Amino acid sequence: MNSDSVPLKQALLGLIPNLRAFAVSLCGDIERADDLVQETLLKAWDHLESFQEGTNLRAWLFTILRNTYFSECRRRRREVEDRDGNKAGDLAVHPGQQGHLDMQDFRRALNLLPPDQREALVLVGAAGFSYEEAAAISQCAVGTIKSRVNRARAKLTEMLGVVTPREFGPDSATEAIVARTVGTPFQ
Repeated sequence: MNSDSVPLKQALLGLIPNLRAFAVSLCGDIERADDLVQETLLKAWDHLESFQEGTNLRAWLFTILRNTYFSECRRRRREVEDRDGNKAGDLAVHPGQQGHLDMQDFRRALNLLPPDQREALVLVGAAGFSYEEAAAISQCAVGTIKSRVNRARAKLTEMLGVVTPREFGPDSATEAIVARTVGTPFQ
């Protein structure tokens, strides 16, 4: 169909109130409805060659408007309004390289601990065993395990130069590992 057709332009203009009423019924917001109608008319105008003369122009436009509305709804479900940037800041992920390097440093320092201290720290700090369970596994007294864990934590803190968990790694996973393994010196 020819986009210069005066009757077609008049037909499009004549359907604006119907389109607007339908858009308001879909979205319930007059300003958003006006945007939907405008978007519908732009799409219709851009794809006028796909409209078959003699078919129902009103139904064609309503279909475009409806599809535009639901496409916008799907897109909005995936989007979050973030005017002040707080949500984006919360989603920011620190680069993994630093955390990886921090973990390498931690492993090296852990390997420098005396074997009995390393074993006690891994059992209590990493594996989550209680002092009593770790003592049974290591076949020693509970007080001995507590002492080994305390000395291991102090030595790791010293070797890594860590004062707070945040200094070791920026992410919460690293912080949790360090806080659990190195323990009370951070508090």
